[in-house]
Amino acid sequence: MRYLMFSRKLFSSCVYFAVGTALLLTMFSDPTWAAPPSCRPWASWQSFKSSFMNESGRIIDIGTARKHTVSEAQAYALFFALVANDRQAFEKVLQWTENNLAEGDLTSRLPAWQWGLRDNGEWGVIDTNSASDADLWIAYALGEAGRLWNNRRYIALANLLANRIWREEIVEIPRLGRTLLPAPKGFNPEKGTWRLNPSYVPIQLLRRLKTLYPQSSWASVVDSSFRLLVESAPRGFSPDWVTFKAQTGFLPDTETRAEGSYDSIRVYLWVGMLSPADPLRPPLLNAFRPMADAIINQGIPPEKINVTTGEFTQAGPVGFSAAVIPFLDAIGEPAASLEQSQRLAARPLSEHPPSYYENALTLFAMGWKEAYYRFEADGSLLPRWKENACSISANQSSR
Repeated sequence: MRYLMFSRKLFSSCVYFAVGTALLLTMFSDPTWAAPPSCRPWASWQSFKSSFMNESGRIIDIGTARKHTVSEAQAYALFFALVANDRQAFEKVLQWTENNLAEGDLTSRLPAWQWGLRDNGEWGVIDTNSASDADLWIAYALGEAGRLWNNRRYIALANLLANRIWREEIVEIPRLGRTLLPAPKGFNPEKGTWRLNPSYVPIQLLRRLKTLYPQSSWASVVDSSFRLLVESAPRGFSPDWVTFKAQTGFLPDTETRAEGSYDSIRVYLWVGMLSPADPLRPPLLNAFRPMADAIINQGIPPEKINVTTGEFTQAGPVGFSAAVIPFLDAIGEPAASLEQSQRLAARPLSEHPPSYYENALTLFAMGWKEAYYRFEADGSLLPRWKENACSISANQSSR
């Protein structure tokens, strides 16, 4: 679906701590917050911007024929800019997203999920349907940016976007409860049947929305999302997509045939980055223990896996190795985490076709590994610059 490459400069930044001394690796494998005393700017974010972000704030998937942009990429960039305390980049990404994906007004519509070169040769929205995972990350990043930077406009935008997500992308599903659909349209193909995506429901984001907007009963979405994660993976391997039928429960998805791959790799990443104080962390780690065992036995996470049989195909790209590092650390397998870090060092992403997605996976994983940020028990973001009162100026962090 999406492929990615780093420049060598970005790669060396991302794995600096991961392949350093055994002492540093041991320290960073500890899932508790232990930020180093230094306040270095996040060099990997700067490299990501140089490779994929244009002057107007659009994240370009340069490895695709249409050089398209997806709302998920814009959402991730907002999060990374916040972690880096890069206010200028945050505002650029937000403005481009609003102007081009939301017809100039995020208060009145959800952002379209894909923008790029159309068949008629013009640039613009290719698919107007929204993507709920991107919408969640945008709402989360706006809310946390408003809190951390004391910006009331961001807080107001987050509130309006969260309310729209609630109204347009969350439905009551019999025997499952209030559940996040992947998009407002196209995922209820027939009466009593829904298609769902486990990678769209990071528990830490939903916890934050539950705290900020208790009047909307986001707690029920946390509950259904936990069930989606666990019950769609009975053998411990998360699928990209799953079907839920009101009469029978979760079933393998007919379109993707019970495959776990480029979507589901994020499930292990999100679970691995949960706060140790989150009560759902232990059961989630236990539910996905078979994936950790498979990675340990094979030495590499699979690119594709049949979630009903556990059968692997070929080895996953190096971005997959990055994505499972927080998961392996959280589950108590530091040696396996180190092995994946060493794979990053041995097979730099710069040797692979360029695409933003593996870079994004690696920024999430290595940013967490290198303690640039943590999620707290209520889902709130704790960036290093805030915890250490680093006061990296927006101008400095935006160079």
